[in-house]
Amino acid sequence: MLFETAQLEPFSGAWGSMGALAGTDGSALHPHLRALRAGALPHRDLADAVHHIARLHGRHPGLIDYATAHARRPVECDWIEAAAEAFVAERAYLVRLVAAAGPLPSTPGHAESEAAAAAQRHALDMLAQSDRAGCATGAAVALAIDWVSIRSVLDRAATSFGLDALPARLPIPEETVSVVDALAREPAHERAMLFGAQQVFAQHRGLWDLLEARASARRRG
Repeated sequence: MLFETAQLEPFSGAWGSMGALAGTDGSALHPHLRALRAGALPHRDLADAVHHIARLHGRHPGLIDYATAHARRPVECDWIEAAAEAFVAERAYLVRLVAAAGPLPSTPGHAESEAAAAAQRHALDMLAQSDRAGCATGAAVALAIDWVSIRSVLDRAATSFGLDALPARLPIPEETVSVVDALAREPAHERAMLFGAQQVFAQHRGLWDLLEARASARRRG
């Protein structure tokens, strides 16, 4: 799920733009993610999701790590550094899940899927290394927001694979909302931040579209 509405109600200000973007462009409403989270799809579809999420976000340095070098203002530097530290545990969780999932499920059209996944990873890396002030931070914020939805699939996979789901380290709603609100007081910075976030949400939607297409190909094959 996205940040719960109850978590966000005490906050105001610029969160409105980022919150609205997350609500329309984030992963939470994608039908394939919802089906995975609900346990409505086969084990192999969960395994496929784990492998592809790990390809996007399981390597170091990752999106948030790259973004640390492009933060300029103290408020964003502090948030990104904390997020990068927290994501160390998330990567370790992904490593355990990939091992438990077993091999990547055999899927027709695998070469095309590999190319699409590589392009997604490249796009995320480029966003996180953008020199446009606010863009990399916006990308990192979008990952933190979307990680709630992604984590729900990972936790479903952990249960399915016989592992204990670990407590999530990301996101920290109050801190994320605060940093967005502070940075968005400068219009140019806000525009760049929203652009970075929008592009990350788009890449994540592309991930779920890819996983959905792969699941469909396996059923047909």
